[in-house]
Amino acid sequence: MAVFRLPRQPIFPDPELAEPDGLLAVGGDLSPERLLRAYAEGIFPWYSEETPILWWSPEPRMVLLPGELHVPRSLERTLRSGRYRIRSDTAFGQVIRRCAETDRPGQDGTWITAEMVEAYERLHTLGHAHSFEAWDEEGLAGGLYGVSLGAAFFGESMFADRPDASKAAFATAVRWMRGRGIELVDCQVDTDHLRRFGAREIPRAEFLARVRNALATAGVSGKWRVGEGVPE
Repeated sequence: MAVFRLPRQPIFPDPELAEPDGLLAVGGDLSPERLLRAYAEGIFPWYSEETPILWWSPEPRMVLLPGELHVPRSLERTLRSGRYRIRSDTAFGQVIRRCAETDRPGQDGTWITAEMVEAYERLHTLGHAHSFEAWDEEGLAGGLYGVSLGAAFFGESMFADRPDASKAAFATAVRWMRGRGIELVDCQVDTDHLRRFGAREIPRAEFLARVRNALATAGVSGKWRVGEGVPE
C-alpha cells in the first residue's frame, strides 16, 4: 500500500486503502470543505508542526453508541452533586486552546496546531464544530470538542483542569446527544478511558457504514445548547 498525496480538490482516496497504522494521505489543506468531506468519509487530520497535514482512518475504529453509554457510580455522584455546570458552545475557543495546551503522557508537544485551532473555529462558526464545557466557581474546569455531521459526532479532544471535569462534560454530552437522535460518537482510537464509558472497537467497514447511515439523518443545526445562559 502507499500513502496518497492529496490534490487541490477536496477529495480523498478510499479509506480502505490506508496503511496498517491508519495513515491514508498527506497534504491538502484544512478548509471547511475538505474537513467536512474527510469526516463524512471516516477520515480525520492528525499531525504536528514538523510534518505536513496527515490524514488517518484507523482499523479498527473506536466508537461509542450513545445507547451503550456507561457512567461509573463515582461520576454519577459528581453529576448529581452539581459540582459542575455543563454547557455547550459558550467557550469553543477556550476549550480547543486548553486541549492544545494540555500535557499528555507519551506525547511530545501537541497535534492541535495553530492552523488546526483556526480551522476548527471556522467550523464552529459554520455550526459544524461544538464544545461541551464543565464550569465551576473558578471558571472553565474541563471540556471537549468535536465535529457534527448528520446524526454523528466526531470527537476530537478533551481536557480537565479539575477532577472529573472532562468526564462530567463527556457523559452529559453523550446523554444530550442521545436525546436528540445522535446515533454515533466517533472516538477515533482505543483508550482505557473511553472503554470505561462503554466505547468499543468496530471494523472500519462497519464504521463507514454507520457513518453513511448517520449522514442520511438530519442533525441538530446551529449552536448546541446544554444549560442556559452564558458563563459568569
